[in-house]
Amino acid sequence: MLPKTIDTAESVINKDQFDKRRFAKLYQQSQGLQNLNQEKAFPTYEVLLGDIWAGLYKTSPELKPIEDVAKTYQTNHAFMERIMRDERFESYREYTMLDDLASAIATVQFGKQTQAWLEKQRTQDKALDKHMQKVNAMQRQLEKQERDDGADKVNQQLHADAQQKTEELQAHVTDALQQDSHGFSQGMEKAMQDTQNTKAAVKALVGGTKAGSGDAELRSMPLRDQLTLADLIQKDESIQKIAAWAGQLKQIAHKKQKNKYNSPTSRGGVTLGNNPERLLPSELALYQNEVTKGEFLRRFAKRKIRQHDTKGKKALGKGPIVLCLDQSGSMKNLDNQAKGFALALMSIAKKQKRDFAFIPFSSHAERYIYKKGNMSSQDMVNLCQSFLGGGTNFQGALQKATEAMQKSALKDADIVFVSDGEDNLSDQFLQQFHQHKKREHFNVLSLLIGANSETVKLFSDKIVKVQDFTDEGSFTAFEI
Repeated sequence: MLPKTIDTAESVINKDQFDKRRFAKLYQQSQGLQNLNQEKAFPTYEVLLGDIWAGLYKTSPELKPIEDVAKTYQTNHAFMERIMRDERFESYREYTMLDDLASAIATVQFGKQTQAWLEKQRTQDKALDKHMQKVNAMQRQLEKQERDDGADKVNQQLHADAQQKTEELQAHVTDALQQDSHGFSQGMEKAMQDTQNTKAAVKALVGGTKAGSGDAELRSMPLRDQLTLADLIQKDESIQKIAAWAGQLKQIAHKKQKNKYNSPTSRGGVTLGNNPERLLPSELALYQNEVTKGEFLRRFAKRKIRQHDTKGKKALGKGPIVLCLDQSGSMKNLDNQAKGFALALMSIAKKQKRDFAFIPFSSHAERYIYKKGNMSSQDMVNLCQSFLGGGTNFQGALQKATEAMQKSALKDADIVFVSDGEDNLSDQFLQQFHQHKKREHFNVLSLLIGANSETVKLFSDKIVKVQDFTDEGSFTAFEI
C-alpha cells in the first residue's frame, strides 16, 4: 500500500507532480523500498526516500532554500544538503541519472546507510537518542489515534507537540552531520558501491553471452522484475555469488561460441570443390602462375580444386539443449558454481533461440522447460534458491530427459549430463535409452566432477573429467 505522504508531502527538492507520480509507481514495484520504509527512523523518513531518489534520478535536481521549507521537513533538508554537497555526488549521479533500476537500488542503499549512520549517532549521543525516542513515540500515538478515531479527531495538542519535537530534531541532526561529516560520506560511498555491485549482478543474471548485452536485455525485462531480482540479490549472499559465477562463465561461453562459429574454415582435412575462400595455398599459387593458370581454371570449372574441408562443422543453433545437473548432497559445495554454469549454458540457448530443458536431479528428478532459453524473473529466483539434496539417481534424470525430447519443441536436443557420483542402471533401461538415442539422433556429453563413473560410460558419447566448473574441460559444454 502506498503511504499517503509519498504523493502529498512537501519535498526539499525541486520535484513536480510528474516526479512524485514516478516515484510513487517505483515505490509500489519495489519491495526493497517498502521494507525500508517500514523501519523508518523518524516521521519524515519516507518523504526523504523520495527526495533521495529525485536527487539521484533527475537531470537537474536543486535543493530548496531552507527558508522555503516547512520546519517539519527541515531534518530532510539537513540530510539532502549533506548528500548533494558531497564532492562525489555528481559522479554518483552519472550512474543513476534517468536510470530507473540504478536510481531505485541507490535509493534503497542510501536510505539504509542514512538509517545506519543515524543509529550510530544515537548510541553516541544520548540527547539525540532521547529526542528521537520522544518524536517516534508521539508519531506512533498520532497514527494510532488517526486509525482509531479518524484524522479529524486527532488530539490537536499532541499534534502540535509532535510537530515541535520534529522541528527541533533538525538541529540535532545538523550538529551530528557537521561533527561526523567523514563518517556520513563513507556511508554514501558504500551505498554507491553496493548499488553498482547489485546492478552488475542483475545484469550478470539476465544478460546473454554476447559482450555488452546486459543493458539491452535489462530494458526488455519489466521494471518490476528487475527490481524483484535487485531486492533478492541485496538480501541473499548466495545469489550474489551465483550472479558472479554466471557473469564469468557467460563470457567464457561467448568466447567458445565465437571461436566455433566465426572461424571461416576448419583445418580438419582436404576435399575437392571450387570455393575461393577455402583454396589451399598450393592451388592459389597455380592460379597466379601464367604457365599453370589454364590447368587451374579447367579443374576449377569441374569443381576439382583442392580446398580445406569443413565437413562436420555444426550449424549455429543446432538444436535444443537438455541439462541434467546433479543436485545430490555431495554437490552442495559447488552449488553456486553449478547454477552459474546452468545460467551460462542457458544464455547460449537464449542467444540462439534454442529451447532449453533444465533437469536438476538427486534421488528424484525435476524438469523445467524454457522456450528459446527465456526465463522470467521468478524462474530465475526459483533456480537460484532451490537445491534438492539427497542421493543420486541417474535413471530418473535420463528418463526426464527422454520424456522432454518426446515433446516436439525439444526434438533433436543434445544432453549435457553433470554429476560427481556413481549409480547403477538396469540393462532394460539402457537398452530402451539407446533405442531412443538411435531413433532421435541425439548425443550425450557427460561432465564427471572429481569422480570415476563406469555407469556414465554406458550412455555417454563423450566424457570429460573435471575438478569443478572452472576447469577448462567443463567449457566443452559451451560448444554444444
